[in-house]
Amino acid sequence: MRCPYCRHADSRVVDSREAEDGQLIRRRRSCPECGKRFTTVEEAVLAIVKRNGVTEPFSRTKVMSGVRKACQGRPVDEDSIALLAQKVEETIRAKGAAEVPSHDVGLAILTPLRELDQVAYLRFASVYKSFDSLDEFEREITELREAATAREAAARHVVSPRPGNRPPKITTPEKA
Repeated sequence: MRCPYCRHADSRVVDSREAEDGQLIRRRRSCPECGKRFTTVEEAVLAIVKRNGVTEPFSRTKVMSGVRKACQGRPVDEDSIALLAQKVEETIRAKGAAEVPSHDVGLAILTPLRELDQVAYLRFASVYKSFDSLDEFEREITELREAATAREAAARHVVSPRPGNRPPKITTPEKA
């Protein structure tokens, strides 16, 4: 790494630390020529391939902007939107590919948004999935209702012991 002060061709790494949940590496460097210290930041670039073939860097801010629009007027705070965007980035990076289609980013947004706010999910899905009719809205609403009913049923389901499987009664010996 070239020194930004004296342009010497080599530098020594003094310290390395992860930042931004392991997405960045900060390296503190020292120049053997002039003795000055400087910091470098390394980041693995994640590229998004849009429908028209243009490639652009992944932007967590852009994800947040799209989700924010879907959540407009809904009781969703900024921290929840930021956390969702972080989950989306982690999901995309977990694929291990240097380039990811924009379609995959949309899919990665849908699941956590559905858990965060169903109305915002429906708004986002209607644009992302290009709903053309009321039937498509109704189909999506039906799926949301069925999923909610299944979650409620699972939460109410309590396993009771079978008559023959009761735990043994513990007795204490009486004092004589």
